[in-house]
Amino acid sequence: MDINKTLQELKARPGFTEHVGMMLVHNGVVRGWSRKDHAPVSAVRVSHDNAKMREICREMEQRPGIFAIVAQAEEGLLKPGDDLLFLVVAGDIREHVKATFAELLDRIKAEAVIKQEYHEA
Repeated sequence: MDINKTLQELKARPGFTEHVGMMLVHNGVVRGWSRKDHAPVSAVRVSHDNAKMREICREMEQRPGIFAIVAQAEEGLLKPGDDLLFLVVAGDIREHVKATFAELLDRIKAEAVIKQEYHEA
């Protein structure tokens, strides 16, 4: 995902200036170490349930103050430093956007993205 292009596309949508005062962006990348035990990670195989991601996004767009949500997960064998997950939440005020963003990230990671780490020998 080209974040700048995505932000510009959101800004061009009808109603943006009337409904958006904040956009939060998440650019998750593959870590070079395991969250579980800090063991070195050489690669991560990633897959995702695109339909589930869309379902979560559409559900969360119904929350008060939320104008739009964009989510994209990469797939395949990724190396440390590679982009993994992009999220954008656009909405009216920070209380609405921050709460929605936090839950969106947690739900997509728990319900729609599957990762298998490969550790250095």
